[in-house]
Amino acid sequence: MRTTQKMSITLPNDMADMVKDKVRAGEYASDSEVIREGLRALMARDRAVENWLKNQVGPAYDALKADPSRAVTADQVRASLAAEHAKTR
Repeated sequence: MRTTQKMSITLPNDMADMVKDKVRAGEYASDSEVIREGLRALMARDRAVENWLKNQVGPAYDALKADPSRAVTADQVRASLAAEHAKTR
């Protein structure tokens, strides 16, 4: 059984030019390698977002639900940011 699958894709001209430039410059051996590398980067980003949601956002949400007094208002956030900004000026 094959471990690859042939596909036909359509890219905007600027992206197609970038792929061809990468191959022409010798950074990659083929158009397919450029596309595979882009997909690997997309998969890594998706894993990083999923990890962030699972390990940071979820627990923070759970903590806030358990103790709503931990919450700050939008006005408090703005005031804090304004104070930090004023310090740097």
